[in-house]
Amino acid sequence: MNILFISRQLGCSSCVSIGRRGMAAMFFAVFMAIPMLALYGGYRIGFSDAKTSVLVAGGLQGELESQRRSIEEAKRTAEENLNALALRMGQMQAHVMRLDAMGQRLTRMAGLEDGEFNFDNPPALGGPESAAVQQSLQVPDFIALLDNLSLQLQDRGDQLSVLETMLLNRNLQAEVLPAGRPVHGGWISSTYGIRTDPFSGRLAHHNGIDFAGKEGAEVIAVASGVVTWAGSRFGYGNLIEINHGKGYVTRYGHNKSIAVKVGDTVKKGQTLGTMGSTGRSTGPHVHFEVLRNGRAVDPARYVQAVR
Repeated sequence: MNILFISRQLGCSSCVSIGRRGMAAMFFAVFMAIPMLALYGGYRIGFSDAKTSVLVAGGLQGELESQRRSIEEAKRTAEENLNALALRMGQMQAHVMRLDAMGQRLTRMAGLEDGEFNFDNPPALGGPESAAVQQSLQVPDFIALLDNLSLQLQDRGDQLSVLETMLLNRNLQAEVLPAGRPVHGGWISSTYGIRTDPFSGRLAHHNGIDFAGKEGAEVIAVASGVVTWAGSRFGYGNLIEINHGKGYVTRYGHNKSIAVKVGDTVKKGQTLGTMGSTGRSTGPHVHFEVLRNGRAVDPARYVQAVR
């Protein structure tokens, strides 16, 4: 086989003769070079792809780790929010229980009818459904609403406490102010003021009201207070004296027996003793006096002021 080489620079040509063995060697070399080149190219491509895969896998792993941390943070935040809401709800529940108990007590103290304020049932509410678009509350709005409701509950609790104190003072005042009759029955045999003295026949001032009745009838306190005298006193016979505070003192004279002693605390309507005719008396009766700031006053207005 002849191979002709032509050179433009030298302006001549040359011819090379190759035999059969040379041709076979050349074809063998070319045949072997092609697979080697293909193998090398495949190696380079595979190495490049493997490197790219490693980089991609590393990036995905980092993204997954970042998402995992984000999920953990969101979970932790949600748990903290739930714990805060649970704490706030517990506080509000305690406020509501306190308000319910106080409301029931105030209902009894105010003498309201049963069922008018029933704290065992929710308040009656209603109305037609609004056509406006109803939007769901967002978490910040919900928390703000809870804060506002908690403040309202605290404020209402303080107001009810003040109202309770006022009612207690009013009830206490009603308990300690003399009102009513010192006996369950009987009749008024002598009034307050100038009268004819039953023993001397002369005009004299009578410092109380006499309630005549059956001997042994119960004598009762017209107001709550503390017993300051329980025994015999000149002119009164067996006398019971009660200090009610605020300058009020009541006296119950001519008793047959005394059921209390000095220092006892008595309630309105409590039995103090029994009707008798001890001391300067013409028959069974109770001499009833009301003193205001140390001076005897007409008991009639207190007897008529039934509470």
